[in-house]
Amino acid sequence: MNTSEFLSVLKQHQDKSLLFEYEEGKLVGANYHITEVKNTTIDSIDCGSGTDFWKETVIQLWESPKEIGKRDYMSVYKALAILNKVNKIKPMTEEAEVKFEYSNADFHTAQLFVSDYNLDGDSLLFKLSVKKTDCKAKETCGVAQNEQPEMATTATGCNPNTGCC
Repeated sequence: MNTSEFLSVLKQHQDKSLLFEYEEGKLVGANYHITEVKNTTIDSIDCGSGTDFWKETVIQLWESPKEIGKRDYMSVYKALAILNKVNKIKPMTEEAEVKFEYSNADFHTAQLFVSDYNLDGDSLLFKLSVKKTDCKAKETCGVAQNEQPEMATTATGCNPNTGCC
């Protein structure tokens, strides 16, 4: 989901509570805060020497230890007000994929993408998922679609004749 789509969904449901599911059946606590919004630019080179460039909007969610046990979730209206304020100071790229950075005592820090959302009574729930790492240069490196790449190495490191690390 890109930033524009995410903001559009929020605008349509401002009267709801905003919930996030970071794993199936596990919700970010009601004590969460939006602590940072990052406009990131990725400028990368993969192991096959392919280049790529894209932008992301990363929204950081943090659970306040002072509010453990809080039962009322942040309203969509409040979250939208925060994001609108951010957008006035540092405009977000509307086409950029929106991701959420989150962790808790039982879940490692991860950047999660929106896999789905649904309405349930008074709540708007965004389902978040992880993306597995992958080799982007499978064809260049001769890696079959369903296998993990083997590193082409010599005793001192990558073999420069393979075109792949």
